[in-house]
Amino acid sequence: MITAVHTLVYADDADRAREFFRDVLRWPAIDAGHGWLIFRTGPSELGVHPADAEHGQHHQISLMCDDIDATVADLRARGVEFTQDIEDQGFGRTALFVVPGAGEMMIYEPRHPSAFDLA
Repeated sequence: MITAVHTLVYADDADRAREFFRDVLRWPAIDAGHGWLIFRTGPSELGVHPADAEHGQHHQISLMCDDIDATVADLRARGVEFTQDIEDQGFGRTALFVVPGAGEMMIYEPRHPSAFDLA
């Protein structure tokens, strides 16, 4: 039986990315050996979108929040760099931030029904 989803972030500087998730986002982690941190990310859900000619097949990790204004303000206070301010995308309000050593990631406050807390 499947028990969880394991997400991977590929980073040019894995140590910096791990420090960001541990120290800035404050996600608890275990050391699986030799500094290889595995983070508890909390509830998750998976959506399947159709591929298009512009983007092709790809995968994306987005973080969800209840209040994007408060979350962005809190993350900025912790030194997080945002590359896109909060925008209304229809499905929710989004912003893009930098994961040091690993590029951009989206955070959003969804307007769609969420599945992460289904029984």
